[in-house]
Amino acid sequence: MWPDVTHASVPRHVIDLNADVGEGFGVWQMGEDDALLSVITSANVACGYHAGDASTMRRACAMAAERGVSVGAQVAYRDLPGFGRRFIDVAPEELTNDVLYQIAALDGIAKVEGTRVLYVKPHGALYNAIVHHEQQASAVVAAVKAFQPGFPVYGLPGSHWLRLAEEASLSPVAEAFADRAYTVAATLVSRRLTHAVLHDADAIAARVVQMATQGTVLAEDGSSISVVPRSVCVHGDTPGAAAIARAVRVALEAVGVEIRPVAG
Repeated sequence: MWPDVTHASVPRHVIDLNADVGEGFGVWQMGEDDALLSVITSANVACGYHAGDASTMRRACAMAAERGVSVGAQVAYRDLPGFGRRFIDVAPEELTNDVLYQIAALDGIAKVEGTRVLYVKPHGALYNAIVHHEQQASAVVAAVKAFQPGFPVYGLPGSHWLRLAEEASLSPVAEAFADRAYTVAATLVSRRLTHAVLHDADAIAARVVQMATQGTVLAEDGSSISVVPRSVCVHGDTPGAAAIARAVRVALEAVGVEIRPVAG
């Protein structure tokens, strides 16, 4: 029986810190996995569709297990050339099977390393699509439910994805992003815009403290919007990701916010 990990059941001022890891491929390396896994509480491991391969997945799972970091499946469109950041109009049944394949593959490797997949988080274009694309959201829900009823799933508050997940008796986890700018509608600013990704570690840490303690953040136009996360993400491919994650953790702990994984 999986625990109830909806953010409504979690005490205020408790935050999970997650990051994307295992995003290399073959000889091509991406991110600062070793440093990130010393700071974060949950690792979103790429499952081979947008990034990652068997060796990279196993290495990430081994490091996570050694450091007590929860492993999550970061599922995506089949899009290695585009790093999973291009929308693909996949038939629902195919998308369900693609997502199920990714979760199961990572879980098999994780078990070899003494851990297991504990949650699912979509990546990139798939993450953004299922905020509004109900058919694809439903397809991803179907995959997760087939793998493990009641499973925790990460997503943007107010999305079709989290609504349908809750209706399917999965455990929705409201997520916010440390290093991404927000629109006034509380969605992520498109990466096509120059201000979409934030880089100042101290400023990022301060805004995450505001999210965790006040439930608000400044949108791109300077207005205050509601953001009440159970988990906060630092993108592993953001330059200086490990330093950003470290600054966020230090700042949160300094104001009494407990850092702990959603599942594990």
